[in-house]
This record gives sequence, C-alpha cells and structure tokens, in this order.
Amino acid sequence: MILPRQELLKGCLDPQGMEALLVQADTVLRTWQPSWSAFVSAPLREEALHRFSTLTDLHWHADGGHPGAERQRLCCWRSEDHHHPTPSQAAPIHGLLLHGNFLFDSPSPTDLRQALEAIDAQPEQLGDLWIRGDRGAQALCTPELAVNLDGRSSRVREVEITCEAVAVAQLQPPAHRLTRRLNSVEASCRIDAIASAGFGLSRAKVVNQIKQGHLRLNWEPVRQTSRELVVGDRLQLQGRGTLKVLALEMTKRQRWRVEMLRH
Repeated sequence: MILPRQELLKGCLDPQGMEALLVQADTVLRTWQPSWSAFVSAPLREEALHRFSTLTDLHWHADGGHPGAERQRLCCWRSEDHHHPTPSQAAPIHGLLLHGNFLFDSPSPTDLRQALEAIDAQPEQLGDLWIRGDRGAQALCTPELAVNLDGRSSRVREVEITCEAVAVAQLQPPAHRLTRRLNSVEASCRIDAIASAGFGLSRAKVVNQIKQGHLRLNWEPVRQTSRELVVGDRLQLQGRGTLKVLALEMTKRQRWRVEMLRH
C-alpha cells in the first residue's frame, strides 16, 4: 500500500505533526511492527484519526494514560496483524510527580511545562499535566523521559520543583466527568453566556477564566468574551472538561435556546 500523502496533508491544521504520523504509518506498513507515536495534541489526534479512517490497511488506537486525556499517544498497526496491542493493553506511558511548595505562588500547567523543558524535556514527550493543590503537580510522560527526569530539579520563578518518576497507577488523575446533555435559554450566543450555563460558573468567573487564558474555543485560546458561538463549536475549560454546542434556536421571545453536550 502507498499512502496518499498529498491527500492526507491537504488543508491539515498541523502539517508537521501529521507528517510525523505519516512517517510512522509508512514504517508500520514496511516492517509489519506496531508502533506508538509521541504524545500529540487533541486537535491533531482528532484530525489524524478522522483522516486515517479511510486507510483500510491500517488501524489506530489512542491512549493518554487516563480517561479523557487531551494529549495522547497513537498506536498504529496493520489490519492483517493479529498480534497488535489491544485497547486494554497499557500504552508506554509513565507517571511523574512534581514536588514543590506553591502555597504563595500558584503555577499554571504552562509554567510547569516550561520548567520541565528547561531540563531537557521535549514537548512531544509530555502528556497531560495537572496541578495537585499547593504542593506540586502530576504529569504523564514517555518512559524514557521519566528515567531522564527522575530526581532532577527545576524552577518555576522562585519555587524549586523536584521530579519523581512513578507508575501511572500511583497518580491521582483529574476526575473523569460523565457526559451530560444540557439545555439553557440565554439572551445571546456569547461565549461567556454559554460557557457560564454549560460549566455551571458565574459570568464573572467565566470572564476571569478567559482573561487568564484558561478557556479555549475549538482548542485555540480565546480572549473575546463577546465572541458569538455557532453549532458545532467546542469549549475546553481547564479543570472543567469540554462543552459542545449541539443546537441553537431562537425562541418567540427573541432569546436563544441552547442545547449542549458536556463531558
């Protein structure tokens, strides 16, 4: 089989990331050996799985180390290979504890990623990372990075963090939210109004989350609280999950009936 590279890359949002997955697919086709990718972003994962679904000679499976993980690794194998990894088999992912006293200087996940990159961690080696109170954070990474970072230290501003490699089972991953269908009636389709209704936060708190860069629209940071949403838009809020707009309907009183899916 020859991969239709131009077709798969045409209009791709992340050509470089997609190209790396195509190289992986080429290798699997040539060697007949299943292969795991590096960690990829959620938008790249979704786009790749959608585009690769047309390739009948290959199968793909995604795993990020915990249910609902954004950053995941992709396993690729040939359709005729009956010895491929099954979804029940764990991906090559390791845990990482980041110890530090953040009582007076709370970090963001971006702060911690930058601190790890300062001690040789590559972005594609890191999966999800989440804050655990004021004593540090937890992360998922490749086994190779876990070995490299175990016992090493870095800094987030004035706070020192120390890395400890642990098994994934020793982590306390973020709570996995059940999927819920929600309905609300709003005066407008503004992002702050719909996010407030869907995530169960006050408008003021939503505006604050937007200003801090914690709310994303279709995986991209959004800064405009007045941005109008349309059917199909998805909001991601750090620590709160994902919200998808399923339907928007004008009522007789000139208000908007909003149907959403939260998970």
